[in-house]
Amino acid sequence: MAGDTSLTTVPPVRGIVFFAHGSRDPLWRAPIEAVAQLLQHQHPAAPCMCAYLELTEPDLATACQALITAGSTHITVLPMFLGTGRHARNDLPVLVNELRARHPHVQFDIATAVGEDPRVTALLAHIATQYIA
Repeated sequence: MAGDTSLTTVPPVRGIVFFAHGSRDPLWRAPIEAVAQLLQHQHPAAPCMCAYLELTEPDLATACQALITAGSTHITVLPMFLGTGRHARNDLPVLVNELRARHPHVQFDIATAVGEDPRVTALLAHIATQYIA
């Protein structure tokens, strides 16, 4: 239409990275991957990846690159830690700032560590009740 100055905006494609510490024990990663698999089962179109700080592949940069290649333009990194310790408070922001510099067209957010979500705290307390009854 002539004279139409409206801009068409495309909604962001939101991806999520479940970010955990990592371990030499290959069984250690099973619970993290189970969360990603459950999300994929419940929301098949949801782009998600697992990533690890050390000792386990893929690292955060590799996981984010896979999401970006698949079309994600907004990536939330969800720390799979019970609390915001040194890794979530110091190491993760440095890694995400490197990603922001490398991919300026992508929005990166860091969520609160899962263990600090009151729903997780309530669930853990509920699980513990089986040991006191």
